[in-house]
Amino acid sequence: MQRIERIKEFGGWLERYEHESAACQCKMTFSIYLPPQAASGSVPTVYWLSGLTCTDDNVRTKAGAQRYAAELGLALVMPDTSPRGEAVPDVPERYDLGKGAGFYVNATQAPWDTHFQMYRYVTEELPALIEAEFPVIAGARSITGHSMGGHGALICALKNADMYRSVSAFAPICHPSIVPWGEGCFGAYLGEDKNAWAAYDATELVKNGAKLPPCLIDQGTDDEFLAEQLAPEDFAQACAAKQQAVELRRQEGYDHSYHFIASFIGEHLAFHYRHLSA
Repeated sequence: MQRIERIKEFGGWLERYEHESAACQCKMTFSIYLPPQAASGSVPTVYWLSGLTCTDDNVRTKAGAQRYAAELGLALVMPDTSPRGEAVPDVPERYDLGKGAGFYVNATQAPWDTHFQMYRYVTEELPALIEAEFPVIAGARSITGHSMGGHGALICALKNADMYRSVSAFAPICHPSIVPWGEGCFGAYLGEDKNAWAAYDATELVKNGAKLPPCLIDQGTDDEFLAEQLAPEDFAQACAAKQQAVELRRQEGYDHSYHFIASFIGEHLAFHYRHLSA
């Protein structure tokens, strides 16, 4: 692991690292914000999963999360959205498949299966690395994300009932098996068997009995992708049918951008802090 950047913010440190990933079989990049409280003791961790076309850089420069993390004493871990490098397959003419679009699944289909193991990276390799190398409390984890990353946060929480104390999401892709973004990527990464897709679909996971930790979702009513790609009502209905509690807040007038995320990121981190401190 090599540190490639270190910037002081709000009394803590924003750091960026590269490391060789066994899961993705390439060099991966992540950022971590260590609040000032980490200088004198271990702190809880919130993982942030970013959306299509993003890297770890988008959230750390646009969301304003570090100010709230410093006040609350939370570490923020911000991985990249996909494998990178010359050996990693890509479809340059598509923003929603390949580099920048890992969808947080373990791909089973060639040529994607060698490198696109983002689910294993996020739920196994990265937490093990973070808890071995940084002053964080082992097991005190929550997870959040935006759009494709909101989808990732939901499935990681649903598939690992004891791993995360809470989950939240901004405009998540809630039912990827039935929307164009999900259909395009799931077909490429996982093949044509839709039973395989259901294992990475938050709505289908709830329908099949997966348990949800405390959950907060914010969805802007003016989101340009809401009608065609996100399907939050499907997720809410599945949760209601299974008596799974979820707070779905419809935020009037907000779009899909980081302006929306920056408006509510403080509330999301406070939500996670309550559950991480319980």
